[in-house]
Amino acid sequence: VEVVESGGGSVQAGRSLTLSCTANGPYSAYCMAWYRQAPGKDREEVAVLRSDRSTHYADSVKGRFTISQRYDARNNLYLEMYQLKPEDSAVYYCAADARDTAYCGAYRFWGQGTQVAVSS
Repeated sequence: VEVVESGGGSVQAGRSLTLSCTANGPYSAYCMAWYRQAPGKDREEVAVLRSDRSTHYADSVKGRFTISQRYDARNNLYLEMYQLKPEDSAVYYCAADARDTAYCGAYRFWGQGTQVAVSS
């Protein structure tokens, strides 16, 4: 499975960005999530789209970020990021695994990451 992210960039605080992710592989649908890692920090979970289409957000992004997936394309994932803050600066990673299997949530497949830089 190949996971590819796009959409990162450099913005000023208060602005918005949307990240996109596509998982290409043998499965018809994927469990997917966004993680991020800032320099010197551990990778953290940002937002999760579960197999039942419920969502979970880190407290730090709740109310500002929205994770979504098209109903007709269960291999893609988006992260709409609003009211960006300098502390949101990080490399953002998309993680995926086969939906409707025991691996859902294991996230065996990761993208290379896309950089988000927010200046004050």
